[in-house]
Amino acid sequence: MMSPFLSLSRPALSDLADALALERLSFPVYPFTLASYVSEDLGPVLAVELNKLRQQGMSSAHIAYMLKLLAQERTIAQQKQEQTALVWTGPEVVGAESRDTAVVVRELFSSARHSVLLSSFAIDQGAKGHALFRPLVDQMAANPKLSVRMFLNVKRHYNDATPASTLLRQFAETFRNHVWAGQQLPEVFHDPRALELSTHSNACLHAKCVVVDEERVFITSANFTEAAHQRNIEAGVLLSNRVTARAIRSQFEMLVTQKILQRVPGL
Repeated sequence: MMSPFLSLSRPALSDLADALALERLSFPVYPFTLASYVSEDLGPVLAVELNKLRQQGMSSAHIAYMLKLLAQERTIAQQKQEQTALVWTGPEVVGAESRDTAVVVRELFSSARHSVLLSSFAIDQGAKGHALFRPLVDQMAANPKLSVRMFLNVKRHYNDATPASTLLRQFAETFRNHVWAGQQLPEVFHDPRALELSTHSNACLHAKCVVVDEERVFITSANFTEAAHQRNIEAGVLLSNRVTARAIRSQFEMLVTQKILQRVPGL
């Protein structure tokens, strides 16, 4: 059977703990003496619970300490909940507690102070690409010391035998001319395995995430395309968590150090 203490709010737990610690409540406890602290429907069951604890040997100070711990746990749990947000693209659902993908990305880019790490499988070109990256372009222009590293999938099409060096050069030209509208370029990395001719050993860079200032991380199913940010059904989570943010950034950086991910020449 669930304890009635679990039904109390954090303020109610704290107030009840103070009343016991200061001996404003005496035993045996009656429902009417709890009217100032809890709702009328909880009074009878809470009185039974408190009296049971007293009969088992717990003093008022012991019970007050336990209730204070419960109140502190509620505070910590609420803080953790506030550090996590659902991020969504697609039809809005009445009553849903989610944030919009495009809005979250713009806010992350515009608030970056020290570093941005971005990974995506696909990116838009032309006006759509310029619009998606404009907040980051502007932030780099305003803060030339801002470090921006992008991890993007550079692929070859099926049965395309074009040399990998040519595909990388074409990708860099397309990025500079049709994706990135700023004068200051980010560092762009790719997975060389995506350019291998063998279908048995090639792979793709499929991760979609943004890490800002090693403090916030956005992990999502959405690519950096207008469709993914505006029309598709995409789900993600935004975390204000330094441990997670640093862990993801470190994962990418280690792949660069080990040359598993390599810099795109010219970017």
